[in-house]
Amino acid sequence: MTIKMFRNCKVHHCLLLMIFTTCIFATLGRPVLRYAYSGIAQAKRSVIISDRCVERLKKIASPNEYLRVIVDSGGCAGYEYKFNLVDTVNSEEDHLFEKDGAKVIVDDLSLSFMDGATIDYHEEMIRSTFRVVKNPNADTGCSCGASFSVKEDL
Repeated sequence: MTIKMFRNCKVHHCLLLMIFTTCIFATLGRPVLRYAYSGIAQAKRSVIISDRCVERLKKIASPNEYLRVIVDSGGCAGYEYKFNLVDTVNSEEDHLFEKDGAKVIVDDLSLSFMDGATIDYHEEMIRSTFRVVKNPNADTGCSCGASFSVKEDL
């Protein structure tokens, strides 16, 4: 009986999340939390930090600073990546990824849009910037590499 009640609680949690997501979608016109919850048992999520990203972060960040990557609505493709150097971590919502001393923070909601992606540093003649590349959750993006649309089949 206890197991059945526990399963019902999980079902109710999923229903509440779907209702909340539907309300956000109806208000904003796009699914903000659509991929934030992938079922009852979530697999470990991650991002890959490239060697170029590590090199650049070692040059510009102090030992107690992190590169925060955020997915926000906007840009020409629907969603955009934002990058900031920060010195605080929200232990309840943030996921910390580290490679060779370079530290990257991604909040839980943003990670649901970029799970499995690579964070890179790209240099051109006219600009240099951090970029999210090889994002398995992105369908199309604009030429600047800063915005993307989400795959519909997820």
